[in-house]
Amino acid sequence: MTLQKKTMNAAKWSALDIFARQGLQFAVSIVLAHILAPEDFGVFAMLALFIGAAGIFIDSGFSSALIQRQNTTLADESTVFLFNLAMGAMTALLLSAVAPWIAAFFKRPTLQYLTYVMAFNLFVNAFGAIHNTLLSREMNFRTIARVGVVSSVVAGVVAIYMAREGYGVWSLAGQTVAAGIVTVVLLWLWHPWRPVWVFSLSSMRACFRFGGYEMAAALTDVFSTNLYLIIIGKMYSIRDAGFYDRAQRTQQLPIMVMMGIINRVAFSVFSMVAEDRERLARGLRRAQALSMFMHLPIMVGIIILARPIVLVLFGPQWLSSVPILQVLGLGGLFWPMHVLNLTILKAQGRADLFFWITICKKTLTISLTVAASFYGVMAIAWMLSAVSLLTYFVNTHYTGKFLAYGGWRQLSDLAANFLSVIPMAVAVYFMVAKTHVPPFVQLVLGGILGGAIYLLTCRLMCEKLLNECLQIMGIGKRAAQIS
Repeated sequence: MTLQKKTMNAAKWSALDIFARQGLQFAVSIVLAHILAPEDFGVFAMLALFIGAAGIFIDSGFSSALIQRQNTTLADESTVFLFNLAMGAMTALLLSAVAPWIAAFFKRPTLQYLTYVMAFNLFVNAFGAIHNTLLSREMNFRTIARVGVVSSVVAGVVAIYMAREGYGVWSLAGQTVAAGIVTVVLLWLWHPWRPVWVFSLSSMRACFRFGGYEMAAALTDVFSTNLYLIIIGKMYSIRDAGFYDRAQRTQQLPIMVMMGIINRVAFSVFSMVAEDRERLARGLRRAQALSMFMHLPIMVGIIILARPIVLVLFGPQWLSSVPILQVLGLGGLFWPMHVLNLTILKAQGRADLFFWITICKKTLTISLTVAASFYGVMAIAWMLSAVSLLTYFVNTHYTGKFLAYGGWRQLSDLAANFLSVIPMAVAVYFMVAKTHVPPFVQLVLGGILGGAIYLLTCRLMCEKLLNECLQIMGIGKRAAQIS
């Protein structure tokens, strides 16, 4: 199979996996939002920083290192597997040890026992990490999709049952643990890889040369991303943290779907052609054309239709998350371009530069977030969105240096696409402002009207880009080529 066909097939299954998994999880979250209180989501969100950091320590960047290296031995892979198990056990014990402190800090005794359960889940997940990595490197997203759908269905059923039985926040923990156990079991059943009991220090050092930077960058990212939830929960209320978490998860859903489809495939493909800078630049351009073509109208739609979205999906008890969702949506406009530029660096093996860029950005983000926290929850949202837009040129600096395809050139290639979304935004805004119909009707009308105007405007203003995006998606006259 040619690289082009392999990539298109991988993208198809990756898309199915992401749409099915994220769609199922989001559908479950909608049901849970009508059963549980915002405080329940806020309490669970308080653990995001600790669980996220622990998961990164367990992986230590070795998964990305295996994908980037492409050619590894069974000894290399077994070393990573044993390392993950050891780190999983150690991290779970450490997290359990600090559980009383976490509960005392937030004055929520339930957090102590929630932490114990989530620590156990981290250890369970370590058993399947290597299988998932190998499937991604092989671009075998068909198996990943099967695992994801089954685990999401089982976990969703568990969560909804527990919520209806009155378990409150524990239904969210039950969902996470059920998903983890089912995922690990299915990965071992459906993938033939088995470890040999060999631990190679040379293999670990080779992986850590790349993975160490990846781990440090990921830890910095997790800390800055979840810091605001800690600040809101401590300085304001757990309820406010629940509203913020709901707004962020809703804003991030299209981003996670989009980048889950594209970036998972892009990292593997970019790593295969890492030595050919011209092919890398062309691949980046096409990946951005596809992602931004779909991402921009969705994100603009979320900003304008935030109120009917929240009312229809979650109910009036979540209306306080509407302004937060709108501001965070503004900050997410450039997100695919951020991610893809950094993926190029990782694919070239420059995890060191990826690390220093992350440190630079997150230091700025943390400093400004702490300063903004004294002025309210909305000030935090505005500051995070402003930083997200401003740091675009930080992320594109080395792409311009290595591939001669910097930030301004990338924006120039997509300028017509950015302009094409303006008529859609104006039309949908006036439709919402001038019509007095139920939120569901507003949502449907906004989606149909906005989509039609966007496609028409793209046809008039950037037909070449529209056709290229359709080709990449396999809708055009011919499938797009990577090279």
